[in-house]
Amino acid sequence: MADAESMRRLIEQFTPLTEDEWQMMQSLLSERTIRRHECMIREGMMGRELGYILEGEMRHYYTQAEEQRTTYFYFENAFVGPYMSCVTGQPSRLTIEALSDTRLLVFPYEGFKALFQRSHTWERFGRKLAEYLAIGLEDRMVGLLTLSPEERYKDLLGSNKRKILERIPQQHIANYLGITPVSLSRIRKRLTDQ
Repeated sequence: MADAESMRRLIEQFTPLTEDEWQMMQSLLSERTIRRHECMIREGMMGRELGYILEGEMRHYYTQAEEQRTTYFYFENAFVGPYMSCVTGQPSRLTIEALSDTRLLVFPYEGFKALFQRSHTWERFGRKLAEYLAIGLEDRMVGLLTLSPEERYKDLLGSNKRKILERIPQQHIANYLGITPVSLSRIRKRLTDQ
């Protein structure tokens, strides 16, 4: 699977793999395409698999009082999935929707977890991945709690997350920032006029 090599390179940014260790993971992989506006998982479903995006973009959101709250975007070369549901065995509280036709490599969480028992390298990767996710969640939470909407937008402009601005519809960016599309337009105009 030639596409799987990019996934291997990402994993090896966390921990090096031998060929045998890589084969353990590769045997779990299958390819899937999720069409635009279809979901990898919906709120209330059980999380059973994780994925690695080969092409496309997805958004991760929660629903509260019939309103969607976008909390994250995923692009190629990123892992995606309902981690909390997979780990806890509880129904997912989030929905992950494809914003374009998205091609993924998917793998069952139970198979992934079994790798931790078979290999210290995979156990180390699982720990480092969990640490990486925790850092990202804390960074997102701190931004939402301590920055104004304009500061959050400026932070987005100056970050390594420019793909969000380049590829995501404005209404989803506004939702991600916790504001209305009209407020986002005003912020953008104010910053442009400065």
